[in-house]
Amino acid sequence: MFRRSVLAATAALVLAATATATATATATAATAPGFLGGADLPPHPSSPWYAGPVTKGLPETTPFCLEGVLPAAGGWHRTFGTDVDAGAVQVSVRSASDASAAKLAASLERKVAACAADWLRRTPGGTASWQDYGKLAVEEGAHVYGVDTSIPESEPGVHLYGIGRDGSTVTVVMWRQMGHLTDAPVPAFRKTTTTAVNRLAP
Repeated sequence: MFRRSVLAATAALVLAATATATATATATAATAPGFLGGADLPPHPSSPWYAGPVTKGLPETTPFCLEGVLPAAGGWHRTFGTDVDAGAVQVSVRSASDASAAKLAASLERKVAACAADWLRRTPGGTASWQDYGKLAVEEGAHVYGVDTSIPESEPGVHLYGIGRDGSTVTVVMWRQMGHLTDAPVPAFRKTTTTAVNRLAP
């Protein structure tokens, strides 16, 4: 009788521990990563930044240069706007493992690095350029890029991208406005990217 009671108690403890671990994993998966606020973006000279809510899933419109590479599963996003021509979006993805997160971050970097050339192939008469602004020493690493595009009879557009990883979570921040790479606030955006990666763990 005593042995049967001990076995029953042990089984109950194992079941309770399993239930707790499952509940913890579920809660973690359902919790959004930490996101930037409007004040974390490069200051705009004539407008504050307005931040939308942190929303599960990907943005309705895929950020420029990132088409086809962001997975819907595990994704969260937040959009930002100003009273003028500048906007931004942050997308963060919780991957199944550190290895899959590293693979996603590498895919995002390749996609952005190839964006200007890909855009030119699809846009006869357009001009485009890109710049690698280097790596950042934050968590598992981050990288900043810029892409500049324009077509005749239209305003040019410049985009900055910060791609980084903390463990199994990847984030990408895209900032955009009218202008060229020479107009982009690169030093401030590098700080933004560092903040974004540091803030991923809620």
